[in-house]
Amino acid sequence: MLNYDLIVCGAGPAGAMAAATAAQAGLKVALLEKQILPRHKTCGGGTPMVMQSLLYDLAPEAFVESDVVSLRQTWHFDDPYLAAINPLGVDRPLSIWMMQRSVFDNALAQRAVRAGAELRDGLAVRSVEVENDGVRVRAQVTKANGTLSKGDAFVATARTVIGADGANGVTAKAAKLRQTRAIALGMEVEFPHEWGTGHPDLQSDVAHLEYGAVKHGYAWVFPKADHLNIGAGLFRPARQDARSDRQIREALRQSIFDYLEMLQLPYDRAQMKFHAHPLPIWCGKERLNTADGRILLVGDAAGLINPLFGDGILHAAKSGIIAATCVTSGTTQAYSDRIHDEFANSFNAARRLAYFFYQYPKIFYQYGVKNPKAAHIATQLLAGDLPFNAILGRALRRIGTGMISSLSSVKPSVRL
Repeated sequence: MLNYDLIVCGAGPAGAMAAATAAQAGLKVALLEKQILPRHKTCGGGTPMVMQSLLYDLAPEAFVESDVVSLRQTWHFDDPYLAAINPLGVDRPLSIWMMQRSVFDNALAQRAVRAGAELRDGLAVRSVEVENDGVRVRAQVTKANGTLSKGDAFVATARTVIGADGANGVTAKAAKLRQTRAIALGMEVEFPHEWGTGHPDLQSDVAHLEYGAVKHGYAWVFPKADHLNIGAGLFRPARQDARSDRQIREALRQSIFDYLEMLQLPYDRAQMKFHAHPLPIWCGKERLNTADGRILLVGDAAGLINPLFGDGILHAAKSGIIAATCVTSGTTQAYSDRIHDEFANSFNAARRLAYFFYQYPKIFYQYGVKNPKAAHIATQLLAGDLPFNAILGRALRRIGTGMISSLSSVKPSVRL
């Protein structure tokens, strides 16, 4: 029987950061990952450059493929607005790093190994059980075809388990946490691209965002070294789980095709390979650790997806560090409070703003997105430099003024 101080289930940004932090503090840590690393991970792959502050010992050159400094935004693929993230007079320049999750996640996992964690990839966690003397974790080998081997290949106990196994993970179910969730949906393609072809605004330092093509969501084009990540997401599902709606999937696919056409990129519909991924968005404060503090949830497993932007990489990394710090300090029962202190005020404001944004996207585009400072403010929000609750009132007042202006400019169709 193997025994650890901490078992981390899942080697994404949340899990790898948790494992590295705990191992650096001297704990015996096992880091389990379902797939053999490096492995494909469906994700847009964008994160603000402030990620470096959490990875002081990992050079950006190890995983960053492009550094975005401008946003090209459109409404129904028209009315383009190209804005610099750092307009004149900005005190602290910001940018958005673009990377492939296969490379980034592997770099973080190897960093955890260097810190002393034991990486066990190719093992799918099948059960997590709290016992008198700890938590027992069982895992099976993941075969090349995706099926699981018979019998347990890994059985171990630990004082604490961190669930970093995503929206469909075993840990949250075993701990009876997050039983009511809202699942948004993202879909994307990795489209090979040779720079200098296609639309003139296709540049390696420009990200593209489209707001009118997807109801209650948006579409994007993120530049990578030799390809484009082209995707679309629905972030305010009418039902609790957007994955069950085939019409949503078809609408997301169509918006990707429309983006390809707008960008003057030839494609073959039959050859397109789509990747869909669930996005467990923030729904408010909830308990993210068991009452005894034996099991903690981080990252997507904890529902730490921003309800407005749909981003989650930076939040996942932060939650992993917070969870590991609670484990090393013996304060795991206070973990939920620590997460709420870090995210709740800002995410609750983002959730309220998302309601209005996706309800009236054209008004927001005209009077919010096309503001010369909007790209910089959005990047500050992504980076956590500016909390959403600090701009919520101002944003809603501005949009309210825009709505009044729009209504007053509409001429009546019938004269009385």
